[in-house]
Formats: sequence, C-alpha cells, structure tokens
Amino acid sequence: MLGIRAISKKWPDMPQVAVFDTAFHRTLPEHAWRYAVPEELYTNHGIRRYGFHGTSHEYVAHRAAAVLDVPVEEFDAVIAHLGNGASVTAIRGGQSVDTSMGFTPLEGLVMGTRSGDLDPSILVFLGRAGWSPEDLDSMLNRQSGLKGLAGNNDMRSVVEASEAGDAKAAMALAVASYRLAKYIGGYHVAVGGAKALVFTAGIGENSHQFRTLVVERLGALGCSSTPT
Repeated sequence: MLGIRAISKKWPDMPQVAVFDTAFHRTLPEHAWRYAVPEELYTNHGIRRYGFHGTSHEYVAHRAAAVLDVPVEEFDAVIAHLGNGASVTAIRGGQSVDTSMGFTPLEGLVMGTRSGDLDPSILVFLGRAGWSPEDLDSMLNRQSGLKGLAGNNDMRSVVEASEAGDAKAAMALAVASYRLAKYIGGYHVAVGGAKALVFTAGIGENSHQFRTLVVERLGALGCSSTPT
C-alpha cells in the first residue's frame, strides 16, 4: 500500500494493476479452505486457508493443458511449484480445488527455510518453555525446512552433499520428497484422478534428482521415473 500511494502521489495518471497471489485459489470449495476451529476465528479474524503461488499455478495449468492438447476446462492435474518456497495444487477442470499453503505460506511442504506442516501443539510447548512469538516466527520461517534438516536451504547444495554421503542431507531429501508425495497422492484423489503431474519453479524445473525421489514414491499411481 505504501508503494501504491507513493506512485499515485508522484505519477497520479499512471495506471496501476494489482495481481493477488491468492486469487487463483478463490475456487477452493469451503471444505478445502476451512480450518476445524471455532467459527469466530473465521468470521472475526478471517482465519481460513487462502493458498499462494496462484499466478504460477494458473499459468502452468493453462500452459500444460495447451502442451497436452487438452481444453483447460477439462484439465485435471497436480502441479508442484518447487522453489525456496514450495506449494502443490490440485487442478480440476482447470481450477484450483485444493492447495498446500494455507492462512500463510508456511503451511504444507518442506521448503528452503520453512517447516511446512507440523503439530500445532509444538508451538504451545515451546511458548510455555519461554519462546516468544517472534522467536517462533523466525524459527519456523527462516531456520527450518531444508536449512533446519541439512544446514543449507539451497537444493543444489543439499543434493550434492547427499550424493557425497552426507546423512543429514539425505534425510532432508527423504523428508521433503515424502511430504510432497503424500500431498500428490491426496490431490490425485481430490481431482478424481489426475491426468498429469507437472513440476515447475527453480527446483521443479532443474532438479532431476529431487523429481526422481518424488516420482519413485508414486508407483501406486502408475508413475515412473523412467520412460515406459
């Protein structure tokens, strides 16, 4: 808002366009965006699942449908946006019907420095042990994920370390790939049978090692890491 106001003041005739990262996920059904918490948390505070990376997921859904020569209105798939921030989205009929990020981008997958899903009681436990909200926020968003498990949030470095025999790096890859595979399996159900699995963003496009780790876990869905 500060940026918008500053531009409006300096260049009042310049058009400005706001693109919201959550907009693509407005099609989530209520059973997908609701949290099982008291109603007042939603009505008074807007606490619900919003989803993020929407601009990426929308573009990739349309692009993948075009590549596969399928009308986007008939495109059922799972899209994994994998970068330092990572999310996975269930696409049914070209629309988002579920996504891994929630009220904030912290929910969901293991990311570069974000923890993804964890038992909320851990935060209660640490709060009682003296951790402040600021401490918890920093730990979960900046010190966790690959960095927390392997000491490095760069997937390339983690893969190299794992291939060199680093046990912590190997475990980090195992945890991250397992978490993603679980989401893909669940979203296969959510879309009624995905016809495509699409990887995108820096890790999704460039790390064949991580893609292989994920796909090797999906044999029950008919996926294979080698051509058939």
